[in-house]
Amino acid sequence: MRFNSTDFLIFFPVVTILYYWLPHRVRWLLLLVSSCFFYMMLMPVYILILGAIILTDYTTAFFIDRHQGQRRKLYLCISLTLNLGVLFFFKYYNFFASESDALLGYLRIPHHPLPFLHLLLPLGLSFHTFQAMSYTIEVYRGRAKPERHLGLYALYVMFYPQLVAGPIERPQNILPQFRQPIPLRYENLISGLRLMLWGLFKKVVIADRISGYANVIFDDPTRFHNLQILVGVLAFTIQIYADFSGYTDVALGAARCMGFRLMINFSRPYFATDIRAFWGRWHISLSTWFRDYVYIPLGGSRGSTGRVYINILIVFLLSGFWHGANRTFVAWGAIHAFFYFVFIAWQKLLPSEPGKWRIGLGWFLTFGAVAIAWIFFRADSMDKAYLMLARIVAWDSSFYTFTPLEFFKTFSIVISLLLCAYMFFIEHISDPMLSWFDDRVGADTIFCSATLLLILCFGVFQEQPFIYFQF
Repeated sequence: MRFNSTDFLIFFPVVTILYYWLPHRVRWLLLLVSSCFFYMMLMPVYILILGAIILTDYTTAFFIDRHQGQRRKLYLCISLTLNLGVLFFFKYYNFFASESDALLGYLRIPHHPLPFLHLLLPLGLSFHTFQAMSYTIEVYRGRAKPERHLGLYALYVMFYPQLVAGPIERPQNILPQFRQPIPLRYENLISGLRLMLWGLFKKVVIADRISGYANVIFDDPTRFHNLQILVGVLAFTIQIYADFSGYTDVALGAARCMGFRLMINFSRPYFATDIRAFWGRWHISLSTWFRDYVYIPLGGSRGSTGRVYINILIVFLLSGFWHGANRTFVAWGAIHAFFYFVFIAWQKLLPSEPGKWRIGLGWFLTFGAVAIAWIFFRADSMDKAYLMLARIVAWDSSFYTFTPLEFFKTFSIVISLLLCAYMFFIEHISDPMLSWFDDRVGADTIFCSATLLLILCFGVFQEQPFIYFQF
């Protein structure tokens, strides 16, 4: 089930009303059954994979907690191996098979090609796999106790607002909330519905509307010259933010309506003035996951400069590979690692206190670097990404043969720019949870009314899937 579907328009109020109507002792069951139904509306068979992951980690967590030393580590390895094994089989096996076949063929080594498997990737597999691994890792580190209630643990993995595309939660945050009796509070409903409305606006008005420009350019960049391709890249830069953060806003808002506080996943990333700040604001639950479970165990910022660079490169390469089994995603991660290296060197050369010119320049360079990197994230192949980069920097005199109507499709472009300006203005004056409106009834009424009107007038109601569903 998608947040931008008519099914969800019925599902959400029914579940929320039943949640407050039922006694606390059975609310977990309602949420678990509802979450299973929510997922099975998309891919019913793959609920069995989720069930296997849940039972595996639920069981191994007790063995981890009861043992010490090498046996404790052994049970953690069993849990991680099974989780990563499922992820590898469905998401990375075909990539590994094709790449190994190409490599052995290049080296002229006789071999039998591995068979290609025609498998559909379970929706959100990377998200709930990483969330499940967070649980066993935290139990191993002694920061969380094993959850004895199987139903509550299953709900931790399957909680419908963040089941398919995050945020990737930690057990210390969400499991205790499931145990607390949460009364109906007016402020939770108002703030939750407001955030859901805002997320829906970003998805159906900004992301889905502007995706047309990006899709046409990225599908066949050979038909367009440099400025047109640049417009397409900027369109996708805005699209992916509005699409993914829009999903997160609806997820956080739906949970907030029931009194739950999920982890904030975005904090105005396109206002960042350096690449480190960008990654502190973009997909926060994933970046902190890699920081806590990969970067710091590798040594983090300790050790020589070369060692720190290697740790950063490993994290970004893994982050890119997490997004998809394609060279383009790995290249996207490597590009961000390079930008991070440049930022570290830049910091050492300049004074610690930046002036206004450095802040402005930093924002321009950061936004430009992120936008260029998105080319590799979105492109179907490395060849297509290289072609787009080459066309952007190349001089193309044919630009002058285009009329304004042919190049810009003026009216539609202007409307889209105004809608994007509205989005960034609202996010500039408020925090990620839009709490600036909490004590401003008049401003909140105007904001919600204007946003709803814009959705009705300019929304694309074709139930287009969210971009991060594929991950």
